[in-house]
Amino acid sequence: MIKSKLITIFLTVLLTVNSNAAIDIKARTAILQDYLSGEILFEKDADKSIYPASMTKIMTAMVAFDLIKSGDLKLNDKFTISEKAWRLSRPANSSMFIMVNDEITVENLLMGIIIVSGNDACVALAEGIAGSEEAFASLMTSKALEIGMTSTNFTNSSGLNDPNNVSTVRDILIMSNYLIRNYPEYYSYFKKSEFTWDRTGSDPITQPNTNSLINKNKFVDGIKTGYLAVEKYSLASSLERNGRRLIAVGSGFKTKGSRSYESNKLLNYGLSQFATIEIAKQNQIFTDLEVWQGKKAIVNAYINQDIYKTLLKSESLNRQKYLKVTVNYKGPLKAPIKKDDVIGKLTIVYKNELVSEHDLFAYEEVKRLNVFSRLIKSINFLIWGDV
Repeated sequence: MIKSKLITIFLTVLLTVNSNAAIDIKARTAILQDYLSGEILFEKDADKSIYPASMTKIMTAMVAFDLIKSGDLKLNDKFTISEKAWRLSRPANSSMFIMVNDEITVENLLMGIIIVSGNDACVALAEGIAGSEEAFASLMTSKALEIGMTSTNFTNSSGLNDPNNVSTVRDILIMSNYLIRNYPEYYSYFKKSEFTWDRTGSDPITQPNTNSLINKNKFVDGIKTGYLAVEKYSLASSLERNGRRLIAVGSGFKTKGSRSYESNKLLNYGLSQFATIEIAKQNQIFTDLEVWQGKKAIVNAYINQDIYKTLLKSESLNRQKYLKVTVNYKGPLKAPIKKDDVIGKLTIVYKNELVSEHDLFAYEEVKRLNVFSRLIKSINFLIWGDV
């Protein structure tokens, strides 16, 4: 017999103002995502081709992070600085100000890339890892395709002028989401307010993070700025507040100031207009289901992934009207049941439309009763309807 069980979802959210006003973001192209649910909350020409400028450096760092995780690269490994890298060490460029033939650790180069957007540090890291910047750019593009960035091509490690170094804000969002999700131990670099480089043969130089939004909004913890004359200003940004994370990417801001202001406005729009509901946590007990002829009368069930749903705040106040979460299973389930057996299905419906379905797995083993106990159970069922 197919059984259904309507699950009541409790919402605990600490957010701010609720307004129904539309938002106008002064950028050529922009996008906003709720990190937990993955839902897009705002977009403006999100698939329009852009020059990603220094947002390219997110991928430069990610290629290094992959190698560090695999053990093929260490933070304390040192690379010798080439003349090509050194020639980018000048005030006209974003620079870490490295010296030719100097030996610099991978960690310092990463700090120079992430915090001060050093083009010189990008080339030094790329050459140290792949032998040449061109070979490193191929690694970057391969990684982009691997994670679903279908409209991106990288031709260098820094994002400096090249008509073939292209992307979209949607792809930069995919990259930013992947960065935060897969490299939490290194993502903390992106919120450091400054970096001091103890230069060889000269006084230490301290430079601020190019992302000034981290000082203007205490909840912002990344990610990366960009600027090219042809593209104007761009920014991939993220904040975490009350357990909720938002990621915004915009390009074509007219000024450095508007880049921070408009990005902050977009992030705050996501906080004020939407609420994110936790439906299930990965590998945690979600519900229990009836068992027939088992040594236990119920079996606990879990889902193997986190599941969240983002609603307009006005809808979240009456969420049971809009959001229905149902467990369906052929029950009672017949013992024996092995741990991790698929024992049911979770169905999520939003505004009477199916959003998704997810398998429910047995959290534990349930052994079958012995022959005598099963006989008594069957007799009870025939007489009383008791299972």
